[in-house]
Amino acid sequence: MYLKNWMKRWLWAILLCVLVLFICFLTLFFTNLNRNEKPENEYVINQIRLAVNELLLYIEDHYTNLEQNPNLRSSLQEMSNSEGIDITVVQLDGKVIFNSIEGDPSQFINLEEDLHYDLFTSQQQPGIIKIAFPIISQTNEQLGNAIFTIDKDVLLPVEQSSLSNFMILFISVLLCFLIMGLALYIVRKSKKELLLPLNRLKKNSEEIIKGNYEQNIEYSRADEIGELYAVFDQMRLEIQNLTIQRDEQEQNQKKLISSISHEVRTPLTTLKAYLDAISEGICPNMDSLMSYIQIMQTNTEKMSRLIDDLFIHTLKELGHIPVNLKEQYSKDVFTNILHPIHHYAQTTGIHFIEPKSIPNVLIRVDEHRLEQVLSNLMTNALKHTTKGDSITVSINIESQLLYINVIDTGNGMLPEDMPFIFERYFRGIQATGETAVKNEGAGLGLSICKHIMEAHNGSISFKSKQNVGTTFTLTLPII
Repeated sequence: MYLKNWMKRWLWAILLCVLVLFICFLTLFFTNLNRNEKPENEYVINQIRLAVNELLLYIEDHYTNLEQNPNLRSSLQEMSNSEGIDITVVQLDGKVIFNSIEGDPSQFINLEEDLHYDLFTSQQQPGIIKIAFPIISQTNEQLGNAIFTIDKDVLLPVEQSSLSNFMILFISVLLCFLIMGLALYIVRKSKKELLLPLNRLKKNSEEIIKGNYEQNIEYSRADEIGELYAVFDQMRLEIQNLTIQRDEQEQNQKKLISSISHEVRTPLTTLKAYLDAISEGICPNMDSLMSYIQIMQTNTEKMSRLIDDLFIHTLKELGHIPVNLKEQYSKDVFTNILHPIHHYAQTTGIHFIEPKSIPNVLIRVDEHRLEQVLSNLMTNALKHTTKGDSITVSINIESQLLYINVIDTGNGMLPEDMPFIFERYFRGIQATGETAVKNEGAGLGLSICKHIMEAHNGSISFKSKQNVGTTFTLTLPII
């Protein structure tokens, strides 16, 4: 169910409940207003009996001595004052033997006029009840009468006035309107601050589905919806960035295939030309033949590097470059790797300096992949060096790590290229001048090197200064 429809249903339910509540209040009000007063005589007489019970018992217990004993009279007077009830004790002949009302000189009372046993005749003055109770002896004989004068407000609660009824009705009506107003306010606020922002998010989501990532959404409040908007906008930017990266990657892959196709075609054409020349007997002597073979060998190695880079790149795209780590001694590993590299460097006219000594420690490496890394670094160094420059390889141990440094004295890197050299497809500014190796490639080598070193639980880093040279540093953990 849509939130909008759910809110409408609950709003109608609240309004219906308020209406029923209001009708109930009205019914109670008019019922209370029009009902006949219930006789309260029985209630009042019971209240009087409870109020005077202690006094009456005291009078019955001390009746015979009350007239003569001033201590008893004084105690009864204190009780009268404490309870707020005036007491008159009379004999059966009407003689007053005790009167708590000060200044009343009456010695006798008219029993027919002043003695009232019922509640109706006892209320001769407004708000005052003057009622008599017989004084009974232990043998159930009446000894006299005790007349109690009581303020009616002490016994009965004040009757609720019609004004109070109207106040209750007014408060009830006000409460009903307040509930309805609050419900309408909640619905309006929910529409404004919940439904409308969600609808805007829905429209922006539809635009993202269509491929329009430029819809910038804003929400000014710092609340849950604002946080949702912020996360949604972050998601939009992330999708936009991923889309741009995907498009760039597809474009770079197309360029990669085109570049490798073109670069492979050139050495293939050269190979074919020299093979045709050899087959046609153009070579006059063995020196010319060996020169042709050396040129063909150089072009074959170039094609091999391009195909290896493409193959490794394809494996990396699939998320799997096979790296089979084995425990080996470092001296044998690096001796086998550096020997062919030394030979290749000498053919280019570069002065290659091998490490003076190779530490013989146990490491876990894939010799073939490690050879790819060093060969790639060597090729990069040759691209940025000229005849007469030098490339130095040093290997040393520090803090349980094996450090391999490849140092060249070439022209170094441009500062603007340095942050991106490990990115795929990045080739940087093309080298100028007569370098040892022509600056060809697909921009995959260093990215692949970084991946291989991480698979060895190691790292690759560099430092470079223009017109001074570049140093690449590999680290491998020692077992």
